[in-house]
Amino acid sequence: MAGPVYEVRGGRALRKGLREAGDDLTDLKTVHRAAAGVAAEGARARVPRRSNRLANTIRAAGTKTAGIVRVGNNTSVRYAGPIHWGWFRRHIKDNPFASAGAQATESRWVPLYEQYTDAALDKIKGT
Repeated sequence: MAGPVYEVRGGRALRKGLREAGDDLTDLKTVHRAAAGVAAEGARARVPRRSNRLANTIRAAGTKTAGIVRVGNNTSVRYAGPIHWGWFRRHIKDNPFASAGAQATESRWVPLYEQYTDAALDKIKGT
């Protein structure tokens, strides 16, 4: 899949401030994973189904810098990209189920970031 659909502005400065305050950013990994999990649920609800093979490859991950929703794999389900983005030459119409799932669940995962950011800023101000 392509790069991130959403970007937090000032995320680098926030991470730097947290590191300077002595935080190891493991909480940020947890928040990213939780937000990606919510977006993955939305993708699972919208994935086209002939069988459940494509739906079973949707997974969420979190790093210190991003929440990631992955779809497909390199062995048995290589077609996730063409299904999502389309493939003009093969007459495969795009079906952006992962992007639509993230957008549809935005009201559930954005508050996770807001809560974390508020807590993190309180932690920095308290130092």
